[in-house]
Amino acid sequence: MYLRKTFDKRLGRTYLSIAHGYRDASGKIKVETIKSLGSIEELQKKYEDPVAHFTAVAKDMEAERQQSKTTTITLDMNELIEQGSALRKNYGSVVYSKIYHELEIDRFLNNARRHEKHNFNTEAMMRLLIYSRLLWPSSKRGSFYNREQFFDKFDFELQDVYSALTHYNKISDNLQKHLHEKIIEQYNRKTDLVYYDVTNYYFESEKQDELRRKGCSKEGRKTPIVQMGLLMDRESLPIMYKIFPGNTHDSQTLMPMLAEIKKKYKTRRIITVADKGLNSGDNIAFSTTLGDGYIYSKSIRGASEDFKKWVINPDGYRGKGTDS
Repeated sequence: MYLRKTFDKRLGRTYLSIAHGYRDASGKIKVETIKSLGSIEELQKKYEDPVAHFTAVAKDMEAERQQSKTTTITLDMNELIEQGSALRKNYGSVVYSKIYHELEIDRFLNNARRHEKHNFNTEAMMRLLIYSRLLWPSSKRGSFYNREQFFDKFDFELQDVYSALTHYNKISDNLQKHLHEKIIEQYNRKTDLVYYDVTNYYFESEKQDELRRKGCSKEGRKTPIVQMGLLMDRESLPIMYKIFPGNTHDSQTLMPMLAEIKKKYKTRRIITVADKGLNSGDNIAFSTTLGDGYIYSKSIRGASEDFKKWVINPDGYRGKGTDS
């Protein structure tokens, strides 16, 4: 609190009041009048120096206000919170919050949205979606309606979450690269051995476009799908992903992924481990050309007799941890 002086041009007088300055929820500075004291001319009839007197009064009132901030809370340790109570908050997200900030995802997202004309906080949205995915996996809508379970303040609407998805798609490649660099820095990631696989996601709509195409759905769906290729490191942490049209065969996704990780992520020699869906002559030739290695599974049941004999021949096999 402080002594505030206000000059009235119409009356030609200076009025004194005790005021309190604070910031509202939006961060704007507000002033609240605690007590109106009157004009200096009137106050001089009672006080030799009204300004000095009420400056001291305001100082004492501020000291008393500060002291009143301290309080004692008594808790009943036997009292239980009712099931479903809106007062319950989830504290488990603090573990993920630590990793989230170690990877500086907040800094990246805040920098990315500076040049966008959004009226909502895309960083806070991403935080909510990540925490919800880890603690209560659900839809974007479900995550939004679970937001009150967290201590964090998520001040946006459901339609804002949907609108932000276009922004996330725009910055996806740069965010993946940022995460890769921070994981190397924080956790000493190794990329000499990578695991690769492809899955797909279906749509309820029958409408097709350049990306959503009818293809070989892993769930046997007849509606359009998209293919997603994912590269993981030896610790099963994702390195990068890429979306392909739904009618792209699994084996056709590997070469673009390897070319991109070599170019953008500056990886050296890597060994790709994948299932038989990626086992093709083109992929083997591509890895060999890059000087990389590969481990692909192959069905023995449908293979030629020569191949079967070669597989069960013990010559050339080495036991794990041996040099011979």
